[in-house]
Amino acid sequence: MSTAADFLGLAERIAREAGEMLLAERPARPEVLATKSSSTDVVTALDRASEELIRARIKEVRPDDAILGEEGGVTGEGRVRWVVDPIDGTVNFLYGVPEWAVSIAVEVDGEIVAGVVNIVPRGEVFTAARGGGAWLAGERLRCNSGVPLDQALIATGFGYEPGRRAVQAEVLAHVLPRVRDIRRSGSAASDLCALAAGRVDGYYERGPQEWDYAAGGLVAAEAGARLGGLHGKPCNPGLTLCAAPGLFEELHDLLAPLDPERDA
Repeated sequence: MSTAADFLGLAERIAREAGEMLLAERPARPEVLATKSSSTDVVTALDRASEELIRARIKEVRPDDAILGEEGGVTGEGRVRWVVDPIDGTVNFLYGVPEWAVSIAVEVDGEIVAGVVNIVPRGEVFTAARGGGAWLAGERLRCNSGVPLDQALIATGFGYEPGRRAVQAEVLAHVLPRVRDIRRSGSAASDLCALAAGRVDGYYERGPQEWDYAAGGLVAAEAGARLGGLHGKPCNPGLTLCAAPGLFEELHDLLAPLDPERDA
């Protein structure tokens, strides 16, 4: 069985190659190929091309591994599963906002052991291996600690369906007066890496899928953050929370009474 470091090395090489392809092939305004949950939840041809490249590179080296991709779903089965978001932040990619990423994580026996988030427009590649820390450009990352809720810069995101957005707006209206400020990047993977690097203090969001938070969540956890859902649940599409211990609990207790997992 390969080590976490072996998986990380392969994932990083693939994430870098996919990022280079996306930069080289991105037109001035990418074409919307399809929509998913709503008319604002878009897929471009390069989302699919990126995932196809990533799947092909994984299969060249590890043909028996399972792969979960945002665009292609699950293929294969086994102890090792790759969790892939070929472009996290597709709307940013569409508009030329420099906040989108290639995210690749490796799961062994149900545990994420390696993760890479390549924030391509910024040339930043965040990496983490289970027990080996989180890293950016040779520097070990540590999340901010000891920050009280009323001084915390909190990242969040919004869904695509109108009913979900309406509830998220209600929740945000309650949270905003009780924190330093809110940031919304448009990429969950980027938000989690920003938390690991100390650029924000906390993160919460209703709706992220496993491919959104698998790699970035490991980066944040290896930087010292706590990652989870409400009421002791693991992170999940209902609600994902992340912050240093202490702030995590404060943010949790602010959000929980608001029933943020509901949709209108």
